[in-house]
Amino acid sequence: MSVWPAWEVQESEGVTSWFQVRLAFADGARVDALAVVSEGCVSIEDVRAQPALSLHDLTELADWIEEPLFEACGVAEEPRSEADGGEGEPVGSRRARPAWPRGVEGRWLIAQEYRAAQEEGFDPVLAVMCATGHSRRNSLRLISQARDAGFLTPRHARR
Repeated sequence: MSVWPAWEVQESEGVTSWFQVRLAFADGARVDALAVVSEGCVSIEDVRAQPALSLHDLTELADWIEEPLFEACGVAEEPRSEADGGEGEPVGSRRARPAWPRGVEGRWLIAQEYRAAQEEGFDPVLAVMCATGHSRRNSLRLISQARDAGFLTPRHARR
């Protein structure tokens, strides 16, 4: 895998950087992507793959490229200390998606996002995707967990 800078735009608030990313596999398959790093978040703007990626592989693309991409950007990872309650997880924002609380608090927040989007007439699944930074599949799983916890009404009436 190789990562190299494409261009950079400096604004008063910070810097937005674009990077070319190439994954080359031993069987001749190749994935080229244009990634944007802004405010510690990674977005994929363009992907070209030969042969084409499956939907599952496309959802995993950010996980494949995030570590080398953050290394190219100079984002350092520091291990958490035991005093921080760390479990060996990095302190810095290594993940491409924003931090989201786990457990009951996270499920409650999912339900809040879901209901707010419904009330405003927006797609509730898309609202959860935007709030958590997760894929559609993972967002549906989180919504299901919020339903199971009783924060949302059941999807189907039980007979």
